[in-house]
Amino acid sequence: MNWQAITFDWNHARAFLVTVHTGSLSAAARALGSTQPTLSRQVSAFEAEIGVTLFERTQRSMRPTAAGRAIAVHVRRMADNALELALSAAGQSASLSGTVTIAAADLTAAYHLPAALIRLREIAPQIRVGLAVSDTISDLKARDADIAIRHVRPTQPDLIARLLGEVTAGIYASPAYLSRQGPVRTRGDLRKMTWIGFSEPERVTHHLANYDLELPASAIGYWTADGNAILEMVRAGLGLSVLPADIAATGNALVPVLPDLFRIQVPVWLVTHRELLTNPRIRLVFDVLAEQLAP
Repeated sequence: MNWQAITFDWNHARAFLVTVHTGSLSAAARALGSTQPTLSRQVSAFEAEIGVTLFERTQRSMRPTAAGRAIAVHVRRMADNALELALSAAGQSASLSGTVTIAAADLTAAYHLPAALIRLREIAPQIRVGLAVSDTISDLKARDADIAIRHVRPTQPDLIARLLGEVTAGIYASPAYLSRQGPVRTRGDLRKMTWIGFSEPERVTHHLANYDLELPASAIGYWTADGNAILEMVRAGLGLSVLPADIAATGNALVPVLPDLFRIQVPVWLVTHRELLTNPRIRLVFDVLAEQLAP
């Protein structure tokens, strides 16, 4: 092997990979617990080290070039190998076994967790996973779950939370619904539509008002706390709802409504008990989820 050909710093390569996955330097900095200027320097250093322009830089995002996308595939393999190396060095890979319970909201459990669990099975096949589908932090406090994936940072001092990044949510509808109701061109048009809420009408309208979207409570024609039910109701053409963009785009034939006027950035937090993070089994699952679920 030509050892002198390996001239780049792994920390720089990691900064590049996380920026690809999160879409911006600020999101990558949050995911790594660093700062945006530090990430910017590391990404620029990696480009200089390998002699390739990896990103098209805009004010709002960092879009990988064709070369950047190709190199990201190789760096992802390096990251996977680095994780396995760390596990091997700690003597954990072959000996970890037992059960870990993960609490997650229904859409996260259905659309995001399966790929992460496949990766976990590859690394530690003796670990079994139970899913607690819920959207409250109480399951951690009551020890009904070991790890939780949440969209609100917990405030309890005995919990450790890691910010993985942010997901984008927007308003979506089915083509059939929009063809019946007519085009939506302004925020005022949204007031005339039927909405599917995640809770009681007053709570939904209060929440949306935080994003400059004023709706009468009467606009909420249906409501449920079940995210999968909301998704299916939107698909069936019952009305509009706010959905995660990546899930809405996954084979659901849904149409974004006023995407330039209404967009929400939702944080993704990975949470566990401070004392549980010293458990090798739970620490492994926590680290794999952090790697795999980063937006």
